[in-house]
Amino acid sequence: MTLSRPYLLRGIYDWLTDNDQTPYLLVDAEAEGVIVPIEHVQDGKIILNISLTATRDLELTNDGVSFNARFGGKPMRVNVPIMATLALYSKENGRGMMFPEEGSDDNPLSPDPEPGKAKEEAPQKPHLTLVK
Repeated sequence: MTLSRPYLLRGIYDWLTDNDQTPYLLVDAEAEGVIVPIEHVQDGKIILNISLTATRDLELTNDGVSFNARFGGKPMRVNVPIMATLALYSKENGRGMMFPEEGSDDNPLSPDPEPGKAKEEAPQKPHLTLVK
């Protein structure tokens, strides 16, 4: 199956903007292919305002997030590969979603974090049977 992250990212973005929230994107700034203003990176991460008023030519694709923006008055093309997106949330109330780190299961909604391994079965509870 394709990665779920880009679909979840677009859905959460739409949900936030439909509710007049400012979408903030948390990015792993040290991931391969990330192009962000390095002067704003802290502890290897950066938070980007990806609202329509803060960006131009915003694209949320299956490959990643890209847009034009100004940082300190300087124009820049920002590029964030999909696996470098760590979270998308509202500036106003913090509601949104965190995504798993790279290398882990991409589906945060999956009930089984290790689909290739058998689950340990929980001990069965005793039950009563009516005998006549």
